[in-house]
Amino acid sequence: MRWSRYFLYTSKEDPAEAEAPSHRLLLRAGFVKQVSAGVYEILPAGWRVIRKIESVIRKEMDRSGAQELLLTVLNPAELWKETGRWDSYGDELFRLKDRNSREYCLGPTHEEEITDLVRRFIRSYRQLPLILYQIQVKFRDEKRPRFGLIRGREFLMKDAYSFDTDEMSAMMSYETMKFAYDRIFKKLRLNVVMAEASVGNIGGSMSHEFIAPTEYGEARFGYCENCSYAANAEIIPLPKPAQESEEERPLEKVKTPGTKTIEALSDFLKVPPRKILKALLYRVKDEWLMVLIRGDREVDENKLEAVLGTDEFRLATDEEVRELLGTEKGFIGIFNLPDRIRTLWDNSVHGVKNMVVALNEPDWHYVNANPGRDFHYGEFADLAQVADGDPCPKCGSPLKVRTGLEVGHIFLLGTRYSEPMKAYYTDPEGKERPIVMGCYGIGVSRVMAAIVEQNHDDKGIKWPTPVAPFELEVLCLNMSDKDMASVAEKIYMEAEEKGIETIYDDREESAGFKFADADLVGFPYRIVVGKKVKEGKVEIQKRATGESWDVPVGEAVNRVKELIEEDKR
Repeated sequence: MRWSRYFLYTSKEDPAEAEAPSHRLLLRAGFVKQVSAGVYEILPAGWRVIRKIESVIRKEMDRSGAQELLLTVLNPAELWKETGRWDSYGDELFRLKDRNSREYCLGPTHEEEITDLVRRFIRSYRQLPLILYQIQVKFRDEKRPRFGLIRGREFLMKDAYSFDTDEMSAMMSYETMKFAYDRIFKKLRLNVVMAEASVGNIGGSMSHEFIAPTEYGEARFGYCENCSYAANAEIIPLPKPAQESEEERPLEKVKTPGTKTIEALSDFLKVPPRKILKALLYRVKDEWLMVLIRGDREVDENKLEAVLGTDEFRLATDEEVRELLGTEKGFIGIFNLPDRIRTLWDNSVHGVKNMVVALNEPDWHYVNANPGRDFHYGEFADLAQVADGDPCPKCGSPLKVRTGLEVGHIFLLGTRYSEPMKAYYTDPEGKERPIVMGCYGIGVSRVMAAIVEQNHDDKGIKWPTPVAPFELEVLCLNMSDKDMASVAEKIYMEAEEKGIETIYDDREESAGFKFADADLVGFPYRIVVGKKVKEGKVEIQKRATGESWDVPVGEAVNRVKELIEEDKR
């Protein structure tokens, strides 16, 4: 492919809205284009990457015995109503009606439709086990789409579904998919951690996420280097600490002007943040909730959502705090609360002594407040974010906590969908039993973003060879120089003939411009045709490592082919 004819247009400026490196670089390098918030077009170079990711996925899914099909984008509402998810899925579900007022949704996932399909054909245990999969566009009306392809409203996904006769057989299918995922991510050159996870609104009895450690991503996970435990941070339990042993000191009211943050209050009173009782006021649907947590901890809103059973909550506004409590944020406390405010105490507050507590009066705090004497506990729950050093639930060793990007998620569904939808099979004794299911997703477009997150520098992308849009770039430094242009043309033609996926930068641009684009777009190898052609040599450059070699013109293509084959192995 000649770059002068290819639909690949780069930008030198960082997009203002882009935070994550993958978002910024995929836009700048011409792989995607934003249409609206959370909606992106995938351009030719990006589509080549997607197709290679899909090829790896298909090969491993087919190898595992799964069969590919294609389900619909429009899902009839009646299927979702059979499982109760039409009402429970929430606002992320795109709902619409046709001209006859029949209700549909745009599929965010396809458990209902695949179960409906299978119940129409599967009758006997002899037809099981079965695994079906598709690669399909999905839709979720994200409240806050961000980070480009990482959290979009429209995205590409591979979803597979297993159907078995019992839990033991279903576990075998689950393990088969685990192994397939391990092979897929290794072939895609992605570093991933398999972590225990919540079943969320999909349901089931077991779930694991495959998380690519990255600076940007919605997943926080903890892992233990001692026993290999790993889990999404939102399900790592933090138990109540033991009762503190220090003696109770007299309660004091202290003026604390302008100390609206934990850090400011800690500095002013010379106490550690863990000795401060932090209060947060939430609006939960039509009710008020105060969450009490230790000052060195943050609320994990995923845990809070699980406790409340809803995601319809938000922090109170400044005006609401003033109206309800007569104070300002930073001075919210447990004292003199209206009866309509429910309290929820994080486990971290259990057993504390001599705490600093706001008293709903601007610029004042109590020092040495103690439970039982000065205030009373209410309902406890595990609400705190897991942090480095928290104990591993399995062995007690210190956990490490990292941010990552969920690229795959698998669930052991059991009969969550087969029972309400009456997807039954007949066992050897002639009894009807519900099919036991599992589901297995990979975010295909997310994977492209994750690869960039893990493979880039300050100049641009470094595509791993197996997923690169082109394996080789032939770069002619001066198209006006007949010798350079002639050699570049011959190398390009030879590379094409030898089956190397090649793009030839034949544009009438400066050498600096071409090098900047080459680094930005990030093809794994480039052959630079420059002044050294007078000596019969060209330069081979490897984008991932920055290595370079001067080689005779006649050996350049074979040498690159060897390097590519070595990479793929």
